[in-house]
Amino acid sequence: KRGGEDHLMKLRSMQDSQAVQDELVKFSGIGRKVADCVALFSLDQDDAIPVDVHVQHIASRDYDPTVFDGAKSITPTIYKRVGDLFRDRFQTYAGWAHSLLFVAELPSFRAVLPPDLLNEMDEWREYEKQKKAEAKKS
Repeated sequence: KRGGEDHLMKLRSMQDSQAVQDELVKFSGIGRKVADCVALFSLDQDDAIPVDVHVQHIASRDYDPTVFDGAKSITPTIYKRVGDLFRDRFQTYAGWAHSLLFVAELPSFRAVLPPDLLNEMDEWREYEKQKKAEAKKS
């Protein structure tokens, strides 16, 4: 039986965040990202990585610029690749590292970031804009 406290407690005790995601997406209206948010924030799956375009940009900028590889959207393969980049780098607590990096991108946190990191983020943002402009031309 799916649903209810017993089911959620079973998911919480699982050691495989991908298996937890697979169970959660069986619920109507739950996609990979929401499943990973629930897994990370409520079900003790510390290596679950909720991936959206912002997280993909962090992964591209900081770990692997080829991760999007010209795709127009986040496919299941790209979703997994982005998550794996975080898991490979941050291991057990990859989901929490992801959350800190995500928050650091929010405008309200820019004031507390070191200037060299802000410069790097701004340079990457400009690089991304240029790539998009060039892609539109061709």
